[in-house]
Amino acid sequence: MKKHNFNAGPSILPREVIENTAQAILDFNGSGLSLMEISHRAKDFQPVVDEAVALFKELLNIPEGYSVLFLGGGASLEFCMVPFNFLEKKAAYLNTGVWAKKAMKEAKAFGEVIEVASSAESTYTYIPKDYTVPADADYFHITTNNTIYGTELKEDLDVNIPVVADMSSDIFSRPIDVSKYICIYGGAQKNLAPSGVTFVIVKNDALGKVSRNIPTMLNYQTHVDGGSMFNTPPVVPIYAALQTLRWIKAEGGVKEMERRAIEKADMLYAEIDRNKMFVGTAAKEDRSRMNICFVMAPEYKELEADFLKFATERGMVGIKGHRSVGGFRASCYNAMPKESVQALIDCMQEFEKLH
Repeated sequence: MKKHNFNAGPSILPREVIENTAQAILDFNGSGLSLMEISHRAKDFQPVVDEAVALFKELLNIPEGYSVLFLGGGASLEFCMVPFNFLEKKAAYLNTGVWAKKAMKEAKAFGEVIEVASSAESTYTYIPKDYTVPADADYFHITTNNTIYGTELKEDLDVNIPVVADMSSDIFSRPIDVSKYICIYGGAQKNLAPSGVTFVIVKNDALGKVSRNIPTMLNYQTHVDGGSMFNTPPVVPIYAALQTLRWIKAEGGVKEMERRAIEKADMLYAEIDRNKMFVGTAAKEDRSRMNICFVMAPEYKELEADFLKFATERGMVGIKGHRSVGGFRASCYNAMPKESVQALIDCMQEFEKLH
């Protein structure tokens, strides 16, 4: 039976990315050695990093003066690296979910943190709109897509201070104007690669402005200077990221990824809104294209476990909602084919007919 992988992360990757990486793990570039056992400083591996950086810049149209880094530690380490490198006195944060809140918590160790707005009171079901960002803050931090609650900021904000964005789960799903940010970061395990590598896009002239001493490994400048090779980088995930970047380019680039994302999300939300058994949880104008969250309608609440079993038996994988909110979550990242979304819709319609 075909499996439809709706996992929120680590998540679905294009089949050819998995196959190419598996081949390189067996034999990298005909060297007779595995990708897992070569030196990251081998002449064969440097072109992997160089091409991945070049494709990042090409696909996202990154202007001059920015560096692309491949680091370890996940987005969770960036929660601390961002304030370490950019927070001198005060930072502003938009609280749109668990990850935004965790980022804010780390920043409080480095200076004053202003929560400009929060949707916590309604379990993060919407993105706050009317707020004022303090003009004297060192930066404004946003989390563009909230995987647990299914809300998403779908366009770049116009803010009069430097912006930092956690784009772990929606990078490469829409065009972005990188010039509006001093730093964009994310764990790669949603739209880019298996877990183990973190991408960081950083504006070079925004670095070196804080007065504190930054530990070598936590200083972005270290990794800019070292070309992501200051210490041993996560070689296999970087190679897989390169394969994904090649795939995105071959499939038509970020604009095509956005077109597909809108198509898949529209299909599934239309069914959620039509089907009497299900209810979407996010405010309609803020619904995520990446993580589509829904619950059973109140009168069918007791059938939640039944639907999960029903869908699982039909090949749906990973649709159980996050443990903190329950219900269901269908993650529709770039590699998710439209056929899998249709299979889930068919499942929902079939279940509705039975009840």
